[in-house]
Amino acid sequence: MQEKLDQLTLLPIPPASDAEILAYLRRSAKLAEIAALAEQDLLILTICKQLEITISDTEWQAAGDAFRLERQLWGTGETLAWLKQQRIRIQDWSQGIRVALLEKKLKEYLFGKIVDAAYVSNHYNYRRLALSQILVFDLKTAENIVAKLLAGGDSFCALAWEYSQGKSSHENGGFMGIRCLIELLPEIVAVIADAQEGELRGPIQTKLGYHILRIERLLPLELNQLVREQVMEALFTVWLQNLQNNSHNK
Repeated sequence: MQEKLDQLTLLPIPPASDAEILAYLRRSAKLAEIAALAEQDLLILTICKQLEITISDTEWQAAGDAFRLERQLWGTGETLAWLKQQRIRIQDWSQGIRVALLEKKLKEYLFGKIVDAAYVSNHYNYRRLALSQILVFDLKTAENIVAKLLAGGDSFCALAWEYSQGKSSHENGGFMGIRCLIELLPEIVAVIADAQEGELRGPIQTKLGYHILRIERLLPLELNQLVREQVMEALFTVWLQNLQNNSHNK
């Protein structure tokens, strides 16, 4: 066996073609997820056209500049190198900036005037928490992880790197960032709504698997710009889902 492996001659592997990437998405059962995101973009573009929501060249340019600044793409050469690495044509990247801007304007058009009232009337669901998570697919593994954490011999971060099946939580050592309760699955909200800082909760079973959560920090209730955007995003997500459901039912 080892002799055969030693005799292997590996030729340079060319980049996968678009057709090969599409074939991979199909066989890995990820195509439906990508298709849904593409359909959402098309829906947003269609609605913006009907409502005559547009963006100016100045807004478009400013958004592109902000994108490059965020990723430290200081010059044209660095930007082109990043686009090549991501396998994105400059036209596709520019169109992505445009769609994101139109989506932002559509949210403001639909909910900008009611977001404050929505927050006041439902502020409990917009409570913000800094969360860490380990997500696994079987209960026994989840219980073993909880036992290790309670025993104090292993750090949450290390166990997330070792066990978590969630892409984001695995890459970030379990840290999920700051979330509103309304963004979380109902099963999770029911368990962590009364949790205190530093507290461990779980395993919590959802359709995704078994979640082990630690409350890193409870943030004060306040309607700042970040919270306003989160409230608007939640309202927009529900509105979009209802629109898509009604469209599919016709």
